[in-house]
Amino acid sequence: MSAARLPSADPLVALADRCVQCGLCLPACPTYGHDRSEAESPRGRIAVARAWALDAIEPTTVADTHLDHCLGCRSCEAVCPAGVQYGELLSLARNRQRERRPPARRQRWIEALAARPRALRSLLGLYRLAYPALPTVWRPLPRPPGRRAAPTEPTDDGRRGELALFVGCVAEPYETGLRDALTRLCRSLGYRVRAVQDQTCCGSLHAHAGDQARAQALGARNRAAFAGVDTVLTLASGCHEALAQSLHGGPRTLDAIAFLDRHADALRLRPQRERVALHLPCTQRNVVGSAPALRRLLARVPGLEVIELNAGYGCCGAAGTQMLTEPERAADYRAPLLRQFADSGATRLLSANIGCRLHLSAALAAPVAHPLEFLAGLAEAGAEGTPDSLPANPAAT
Repeated sequence: MSAARLPSADPLVALADRCVQCGLCLPACPTYGHDRSEAESPRGRIAVARAWALDAIEPTTVADTHLDHCLGCRSCEAVCPAGVQYGELLSLARNRQRERRPPARRQRWIEALAARPRALRSLLGLYRLAYPALPTVWRPLPRPPGRRAAPTEPTDDGRRGELALFVGCVAEPYETGLRDALTRLCRSLGYRVRAVQDQTCCGSLHAHAGDQARAQALGARNRAAFAGVDTVLTLASGCHEALAQSLHGGPRTLDAIAFLDRHADALRLRPQRERVALHLPCTQRNVVGSAPALRRLLARVPGLEVIELNAGYGCCGAAGTQMLTEPERAADYRAPLLRQFADSGATRLLSANIGCRLHLSAALAAPVAHPLEFLAGLAEAGAEGTPDSLPANPAAT
């Protein structure tokens, strides 16, 4: 056996040295499953990143491509017996990669727009108007919904307290109905939900791509925006960790699904005889950990049949910006899930992450929604009024 390595002062090398190269991560890795190449596995990338940090090998375009391909799903962390913090290692490796090799133009544009939610909202408004006339190749995202009137704010402060809601960047124009749905569900439990001005992108997209400076700057803006707030709810599993890290020591950051699961006994849900497909995003399974809570919530709906989509590689391929920067590879990861959905007989698809929903719905004619929007449509009328009706079940007779 090789001699034990002394602890390194380099944080990237210290993280890499926790890897024992056992290979248990390989079956869990989507890119290894896709390419069957050691260089496309977690331990392969760890070895390369460590060698770069120690100046043991020169960076090459080929090795850079293998690092670029990583989806950041962190499924390897879930099975690693040595507890390697692969997500942190990947961010450090990409940060150093970025210092010597500027990101591609498309990546820079996406990051710049995400950091400016108002500009992004305006651009997506134009995209919505032009969508019917655009060729398919120019439709990387589904058509954004039309703007809705803001819901009437309740006059009371909530019997049980007030909750703040994190909106995010691309989710702002796409999730208007979802935010209204969550507000209604929380109001039925005695909580008031309010929007917080001056919040911005969570920064996970930037950290995922190695832009640590901008991710930290966005985190600081959110920390200032949510100052004085007690509890912040998140709707996108991909945003949760970055926001929680930014607000550490301040407001509590709770996943909205986990929050509602804690209060599930107070929810009254109508029966719904329907078969739905459930997609569990990588971030929900491997980072937030709210998949069991979501299963419990859906199990409370009488007559509902839930089919979990688990075909393929373990990731839908959205992976932050990769569905836009690597569309062909992203479509490869998505394809088995689409086939499983088609074979399942489900009438709609539910997924708790905005990026996954956009990626999946771009290739589906069936409704794709956040699970909480679906559940809000089944919530029985309470003191606060009747929720919006659920979209019709295409299979209902």
